[in-house]
Amino acid sequence: MADLARLKEIVEPEAKALGFELVRVKMIASEAGDGGQALQIMAEDPATGQLVLDQCAALSRRVSERIDALEEQGEVLVEGAYHLEVSSPGIDRPLVREKDYADWAGHEAKIALADKIDGHRNLRGLLAGFEDGKALIDDRKAGRMAVPLDAIHSAKLVLTDELIAATQPLDTTGAEEIDEVTEEKADD
Repeated sequence: MADLARLKEIVEPEAKALGFELVRVKMIASEAGDGGQALQIMAEDPATGQLVLDQCAALSRRVSERIDALEEQGEVLVEGAYHLEVSSPGIDRPLVREKDYADWAGHEAKIALADKIDGHRNLRGLLAGFEDGKALIDDRKAGRMAVPLDAIHSAKLVLTDELIAATQPLDTTGAEEIDEVTEEKADD
């Protein structure tokens, strides 16, 4: 168990110090399949909407040092073993903050609700922004729905050609040239 609000209080200033915006802090099941857990931190550079590898590494180091210092002082931030996962939100990014719904208006999204609203638990359609504390979506079946953020279990953009076209290309600075390797078949 982890106090996500406290972790966000710790992580957000570290992200801001590097010029990044925090997208989300979440505990997830470890992808290693070992039954462990991961503290997932998603952040973005406001100039690009992404983080490249060096930026992820820099944020990971800062957060690790800060968490280690607090734990040495006796604060338990995450019970049990975990690993830290720092990433960019990606193209089909999660929608977490008010600004995510406003910034990505006009793009297709999927929203899973914590409880049914007007008989609907899952919504899919074009985002229509954020207004009066509610995410707006033009659901394919229900029409325009206004959903309070605290009623949303999870939400993310749907990968479409329009979204790909609207997304800034990944920064490939420092990427090494790709070497083509061909394997020779052994004679039988």
